[in-house]
Amino acid sequence: MADIIRIAEPQPAEASALPQNVDAEAALLGALMIDNRLAEDIQLKLRPDHFFEPLHARIYEAILKLVDRNMIASPVTLRPMFESDEEMKELGGPSYLAQLTGSGAAIIGARDFAEQVYELALLRALIGVGRDMVENALDTSEDVDPKGQIEEAEAALYRVAEEGGGEGGVKTFAAATKLAVQMAEKALNTGGGLSGITTGLDGINSKTGGLHHSDLIILAGRPGMGKTALATNMAFNAAQRMVRDLEDGLTAEKSAGAGVAFFSLEMSADQLATRILAEQSGISSENLRMGKISQQDFRNLARAAAELESLPLYIDDTPGLTIAALRTRARRLKRQRGIGFIVVDYLQLLQGTGKGGNDNRVQEISEISRGLKTLAKELNVPVLALSQLSRAVEQREDKRPQLSDLRESGSIEQDADIVLFVYREEYYVQSREPKRPIEGDDVKTHEAHEQWARDMERVYGLAELIIAKQRHGATGKVKMRFESKITRFSDYIEDSYLPEARG
Repeated sequence: MADIIRIAEPQPAEASALPQNVDAEAALLGALMIDNRLAEDIQLKLRPDHFFEPLHARIYEAILKLVDRNMIASPVTLRPMFESDEEMKELGGPSYLAQLTGSGAAIIGARDFAEQVYELALLRALIGVGRDMVENALDTSEDVDPKGQIEEAEAALYRVAEEGGGEGGVKTFAAATKLAVQMAEKALNTGGGLSGITTGLDGINSKTGGLHHSDLIILAGRPGMGKTALATNMAFNAAQRMVRDLEDGLTAEKSAGAGVAFFSLEMSADQLATRILAEQSGISSENLRMGKISQQDFRNLARAAAELESLPLYIDDTPGLTIAALRTRARRLKRQRGIGFIVVDYLQLLQGTGKGGNDNRVQEISEISRGLKTLAKELNVPVLALSQLSRAVEQREDKRPQLSDLRESGSIEQDADIVLFVYREEYYVQSREPKRPIEGDDVKTHEAHEQWARDMERVYGLAELIIAKQRHGATGKVKMRFESKITRFSDYIEDSYLPEARG
């Protein structure tokens, strides 16, 4: 793993106090030189920097290099590589390599030796993290940022935890097949067509199968299209389904819902809560904010609020988060709350690490999109990230977004498993309203407004979700209804499917 914690070279006075077993390192190296086949398994987990003794680390690295070239790694073949090694000269020169192979019995316990070397390296890394935490906490010479230090410490501890996470992501075909069958079984148990987390909208679920674990889903659109509204609808629906499934006796693993972490970098938590309350109570968010509600509305509001209290929906409205801080907070929520779905509103408001310089925004967005995809795979949850679109959309006659409109970086398209665009023609038709005719205006003015009114009637309350990219399935469009006053999306039902009114 590239993102490894390295501890400083121990000073002689403290070296003996650090967890170590130089004899186990020596025995392991001897076993590797006697039977090179052992390296195939051991190198998957053990790296040279896991060795406490620097000379042993160099010998191990040399063994791996020769094995990688399909050459025999033995005291004879390794000798030329250590002729001038000063530390080995102190131990009697390259003959030290032959001494390491002195005990053939070490082959039997080679894997146990490797495990111990590895675990002791993790303990040393843990000590390093603890030492850094203490030193940083004691240093008040610069601007004190305790919360920042806590996040850095959490990230460092998580990296140590990642080191102990197993031997990598290799799965047998049998294990992979088992996962595929479990996914199909889940789709069957939920009534068919839903193998991931539900969006709460049947039209979208039928096209995507839900939101799949480890996927990065980009939801993009121009301002005013309803990106945040659709994201909050999906978040609420997933959290609500989780509660219902648990009440019905299903386990969290078999539920089509999930606990949701909503990182709102644009709106505050109370603004987001007001939106969700508006959606669920049927009262416009504008009337809620201004207090223009009746006693009956207030009773509906109180009922909706009581239902929402038990939802596993967690909002983090910290502004200016870096991608590293977001990942730290998401891991914490996964560990403490068991979340299964992450929403980020929106991608361009996140900050990178700053390593690429402030001028290279494209590179920074690339780092952020890759970081979100890594987070989805690491926590094995779907990550829904909202994204702005470039103004190129406005220059075209057909305002429907395209993949090329994704703002500032092609890497967003590359990293995403699914790219969704929200498009509401009503928004554009409404903005083109001609002059309202008054008495005495000519026929053309009246006709222009009548044509506009017909256009508005055709598109009123309608929205399109364009699936522009999908790794698991086909692209296409999903027609939806949108109630702008309460910012709620719902499934579109053709008038021909509605029951006939009886006289």
